[in-house]
Amino acid sequence: MQRDVTRQMIKRLLIWYPEHARDLPWRRDKNPYHVWLSEIMLQQTRVEAVKDYYKRFLTALPDIQSLAEVEEDRLLKLWEGLGYYNRARNLKKAAITIMETYGGAFPQTYEEIRSLAGIGDYTAGAIGSICYALPTPAVDGNVLRVYTRVMEDDSNIDKQSTKNAVRDALAEVYKGLRTDRGVEAEKEHPAGSCGMATQALMEIGATVCVPNGMPKCEECPLSAICGAYAHQSWQDYPVRNEKKSRRVEDKTVFLLACGDKVAVRKRQSKGLLAGLWEFPNVEGHMTKQQAADIAAEWQTAPEQMQMNYNYTHIFSHVEWRMTAYYLSCKKLAEPFIWVDMDELDQNIAIPSAFKPFVEVLKKGQSN
Repeated sequence: MQRDVTRQMIKRLLIWYPEHARDLPWRRDKNPYHVWLSEIMLQQTRVEAVKDYYKRFLTALPDIQSLAEVEEDRLLKLWEGLGYYNRARNLKKAAITIMETYGGAFPQTYEEIRSLAGIGDYTAGAIGSICYALPTPAVDGNVLRVYTRVMEDDSNIDKQSTKNAVRDALAEVYKGLRTDRGVEAEKEHPAGSCGMATQALMEIGATVCVPNGMPKCEECPLSAICGAYAHQSWQDYPVRNEKKSRRVEDKTVFLLACGDKVAVRKRQSKGLLAGLWEFPNVEGHMTKQQAADIAAEWQTAPEQMQMNYNYTHIFSHVEWRMTAYYLSCKKLAEPFIWVDMDELDQNIAIPSAFKPFVEVLKKGQSN
């Protein structure tokens, strides 16, 4: 029964997708570099936000060789604002492997693709099916939501066993798509339908059976076979672990300006935002006087505190509540790197947690 419904689901999506697919730049060809880059960028990031990054990244690094050779600071600057910077570092690691192991040609088997740095089951499945017509489904939260609602499956989707079961069920249907031959089969399952099935599953989950809101069941090609629609039980699926509450941390950020220079430093090589640039900061909430005293201990010779600014940044597991103080200083203290605003804009990758303070610095510099 479940197998028949899965087959019906894919069949309906293959008919629906060509007329309802969004025109996205990474869907305009099957270049594995393009598909790979887009899938990595789209992790934890909205489609609309990715479009400009994707275009700018490919302009700067148009092929795998240029990605393998790019300096890390340049790479992170191109990634600035997307967050989860290890994604970018893993792209470069994988590009180096492709150049050294595969002679610059993107590997074409699921196992080889999956072995590359930063590529998991989902991304390997997407590249394999879209670029090489392999029967390798890409199962993410969108797909799991659609599948469990159609099947009224109360398995916990945070468990790897559930993801594996859904992937196996879809893969069995994919194999039929890939091996069908003849005129009638081609009418039912268009050429390249493994890749189309993958993209159709992505699309229905992103635009119809949406996350964080009521599904658009009246527009859904799966409503006739969907158990959750039949029983109005969509809110019960998917089943997930209860989310843990975020840890809250207070921080004091120092926006130190000396003439036309501002102070930055690199974070430690491990932990949150590892190896990225930041403005000097300390744990805890400091008063203005405490902040001035710390700046003096750093040998910056602070002379005037011009403004302060509060900002809260939320990560997946922790919340930073930050108070920033803008201080005019007389000395370029050695613990920091001092750069002008042009260099900050062009060469220094500031993560989103600290990005709002750039505007505070510009405002302070203009006063």
